[in-house]
Amino acid sequence: MGRHGTIAGRKAAQDSKRAAMFTKYAKAITVAAKDGGDPDYNAGLRLAIEKARAISMPNDNIQRAIKKGTGELEGVNYEESVFEGYGPGGVAIIVDCLTDNNNRTTSFVRSTFDKYGGNLGTPGCVSYMFSRKGIILIERDDSMDEDEIMEVAIDAGAEDMISGDDTFEIQTDPATYTDVHNAIVKAGYTPFESDIEYVPSMEATPKDEDLNKLKKLIDILEDNDDIQKVHNNCAVDLYE
Repeated sequence: MGRHGTIAGRKAAQDSKRAAMFTKYAKAITVAAKDGGDPDYNAGLRLAIEKARAISMPNDNIQRAIKKGTGELEGVNYEESVFEGYGPGGVAIIVDCLTDNNNRTTSFVRSTFDKYGGNLGTPGCVSYMFSRKGIILIERDDSMDEDEIMEVAIDAGAEDMISGDDTFEIQTDPATYTDVHNAIVKAGYTPFESDIEYVPSMEATPKDEDLNKLKKLIDILEDNDDIQKVHNNCAVDLYE
């Protein structure tokens, strides 16, 4: 099944959290727009907008988020923070946040780890088990030419492409991620998901009795507006 699970499972998870995702993506757009409000000249903003459009975020929401970032509308200042720890079954977890109140977010993350059998650690306690990579997921169908997609990706600087049952997973160095993403889109392919992620170099397989608590821990974290993404090294598909 793999680290990302099935496309169907991920779509179901997205659909159930669409409202929360709108808020998260609006924050990401606002932060990216601080470097300029024109996506033609701001690759980070362009990617943030593409992600928002992929989940059918209304254009009015996107434009409002851009204007908050450029200062045309009153907004708030968001601070990036990262938390590391262990979940039930020894699963390593990294939590990416964008928050306007770091004390509030820290308190929430710590109490959530404690409540659901986890243990929030110090910076670096689990990140050594991960590598930062650009990950581009394309939903595959029979009409696609796998060799063509790989050629486009590799020519643009990708490191590898992994063929799954229903996906092509393209992996890049973070430095070439934008170039590869843009090349894939220019070639006519629409990524289902695309981001720079923490990719585990080692995985943990929790026991059945720990799995439900782990799913609940990650689910509660992902529901919080301050949390952009939760990374983990669980070998079991959490989207089933």
